[in-house]
Amino acid sequence: MARIEFEDYKNKLNDLAPALADLKESLNVDASRQELERLHMMASAEGFWDDPAKSQKILQQTKQLENKCNGYDKMCAEWDDLMLICEMAMEEDDDSMLEELQTGFERLTGEMETARLETLLSGEYDGNNALVSFHAGAGGTEAQDWCEMLYRMITRWAERHGFSYKVMDYLEGDEAGLKSADILVEGPNAYGLLKSESGVHRLVRISPFDSSGRRHTSFSAIEVIPEIDDNVEVDIRPEDIEMQVFRSSGAGGQHINKTSSAVRLIHKPTGIVVSCQQERSQFQNKETCMRMLRSKLVEIKEREHLEKISDIKGDQKKIEWGSQIRSYVFMPYTLAKDTRTAYENTNINAVMDGDLDGFINAYLTAAATGNWATKS
Repeated sequence: MARIEFEDYKNKLNDLAPALADLKESLNVDASRQELERLHMMASAEGFWDDPAKSQKILQQTKQLENKCNGYDKMCAEWDDLMLICEMAMEEDDDSMLEELQTGFERLTGEMETARLETLLSGEYDGNNALVSFHAGAGGTEAQDWCEMLYRMITRWAERHGFSYKVMDYLEGDEAGLKSADILVEGPNAYGLLKSESGVHRLVRISPFDSSGRRHTSFSAIEVIPEIDDNVEVDIRPEDIEMQVFRSSGAGGQHINKTSSAVRLIHKPTGIVVSCQQERSQFQNKETCMRMLRSKLVEIKEREHLEKISDIKGDQKKIEWGSQIRSYVFMPYTLAKDTRTAYENTNINAVMDGDLDGFINAYLTAAATGNWATKS
C-alpha cells in the first residue's frame, strides 16, 4: 500500500515540474540574478554610503531580489529532496518516510502558490506598504461594532503573514466598536495583497445589541492605498489644506488628554480627511498626515487616469446596500462571499480571524485575467 502512495507522490511531483519551470520565467529569476550582480557591484563601490537615502533604497531592492531568488532555489531544492525520498522509499520498501513526504509536498505546493500570487502583483505600487482605513457606515453601534470586527480581521491577517502594523488614528465608537481607524501595514507587497479588501463590507447577523434577537444588516468600508515614496512629486497647495489639532484618544494614544498633539488635515478641493495621533509631537503627526494625504491623492490620480491632482473630484461611494464587495452572513447560515469573484468560504469564524488568502488569490487572478463574476 505504501509503495502505491509513494508512486502517487512521484507522479504528483513530476506534474509540478512544469509549473516550477514556469515560475522561474514568471518571476524573472535569471534577470533578477543579473540585477543582483549589478547591485552588489554598486554596494561595494567607493562612496556608496555618501548618499544614505539612495544606498538604503539599493539595499532594500537587493534584499527583495535575494529573497525572490533564494525562495525559488529553495523550492527547487525541496522538489529534488522530495523526489529523492520517493525513490529511496520505493527502492527500500520503507514507509517510514511517508509522513515527511506528505508534509513536504504540502509545504512546497503552498510556497509555489504564494510565489504564483507574487507574479500577479505587477502594479506600480504593489510592492509598497499599505495605508488601510476603516469607516463605519450608518447604523450607530451595529455598524461601529462591525467596523471593529473588520479592523481585527485585517490586523490578524497581517500578523499571520509576518507583517507589522502601526495605528495611525483610532476613533472609538459611542458604545462599542469604532467609528474610524487608520493603520499602516508594513511589509513586502502589503498593498498588492491587501488592495483586494478595499470597498464596502456587508454583515448579516443576529445583533448582540438587540434584546429582541432580530437579524440586522450592517455596512462598513475599508480603504486601502499604497504608501507613496517621498520621491514622488505631488502638487499640494498650502491654501488647499485645513489643519485641525486635537487630543489623542483611543488605541495608540499614549498620552491621552495631556496635549493637543493629534493632527487632522482636510484637503478642501477633494474633501479627503487624514488624521494621525501615533507620534508624540504635533509636528511629527502633521508630517505623517502629509504622507498619508500625498499617498491618497497619488493613488486616486493613478486609478482614475487623471492628468493632475486638481482633476480629482470629491465623489465618495456611499457605505450602503448595493455597493458592497463582500457579504458576511452569520445567520441563518454561515458564509462569506465576494461579489466580484464569487469566491466564498463557509468557515466565517476563520475568515474573521484573518483567513483571507482565498479571497486575495481569487481577486488577483480575476484582475490578471479579467474574469470577474457578474454582480447580481
